[in-house]
Amino acid sequence: MQTQTSQTETLHLPQTLEVRNQGMGLDLDWVMRATANRSAIERRAATLPGRRSVKKDHQAAWLCRAVTCIDLTTLAGDDTVGRVARLCAKARQPVRADLLNTLGMDGLTVGAVCVYHDMVEAAVDALAGSGIPVAAVSTGFPAGLSPFHLRVAEIEESVKAGAAEIDIVISRRHVLTGNWQALYDEMRAFRAACGEAHVKAILATGELGTLQNVARASLVCMMAGADFIKTSTGKESVNATLPVSLVMIRAIRDYFEETGYRVGYKPAGGISKAKDALVYLALLKEELGDHWLHNDLFRFGASSLLGDIERQLEHHVTGAYSASWRHAAG
Repeated sequence: MQTQTSQTETLHLPQTLEVRNQGMGLDLDWVMRATANRSAIERRAATLPGRRSVKKDHQAAWLCRAVTCIDLTTLAGDDTVGRVARLCAKARQPVRADLLNTLGMDGLTVGAVCVYHDMVEAAVDALAGSGIPVAAVSTGFPAGLSPFHLRVAEIEESVKAGAAEIDIVISRRHVLTGNWQALYDEMRAFRAACGEAHVKAILATGELGTLQNVARASLVCMMAGADFIKTSTGKESVNATLPVSLVMIRAIRDYFEETGYRVGYKPAGGISKAKDALVYLALLKEELGDHWLHNDLFRFGASSLLGDIERQLEHHVTGAYSASWRHAAG
């Protein structure tokens, strides 16, 4: 199902690697068959941090891969054009040039820069010529409670401003009340408004009540054409967790086996340490395989993760740890 593209074209843009998920009709029988054995899921998730370990050069390679999968993010009320410009400069050069040269990883960049709509044009200008896409959070982020026509219009305005990816938030009430048709219709409308831009569906899993709801919402969003499913806005009290990730990843696997479409996965919120990034990559490799270990199908939603990864890479190269403040994102 892969398309043929040049190496330059495939470096950053997800649409050049995979045939997009076209979605399908809402299959309520499939949705209602989806269940989640919480105790089994939690047991499996608990084994991950201690059971898989990579060291030295292998760890450095995995951390470099993690860098390429980061959506470097600023979503603050006091964002300015200057702050976004600094973030974009960090996206272009996420790790010190001398470290990358020693590691043989010159040219490494992050997966995308993620901002609010008002900062899309500033980010697009700052990233011009880099091949790094701009992602915009949309649809009344983070609550998703603004009038529906305004949520759709917000997507259209962000795409017009140059966003190549749109992170939308679903209406949690549709999940909590089991109104799967409403969730499907909403997601289809958001996907249509995105046009050629890829759409990441944020489930806000910490607000969905049960893992079974997470599984069913994941399926419905993929049926409606989501290119990625994403755990959280980062603003909930509970964000990305390994049990939730396992449920969502297995829904992605089931959807791929049924339709042939590969859907991406994005954990977001609370992932700030390099060791955590390694655990998520190991989970993805074991459950979905190597194909998903690239930024066309996997992203971290993070603002502070990059700093700790750069710190660990510096330790790998020099043998000494530096202060965390020396590795600010922007």
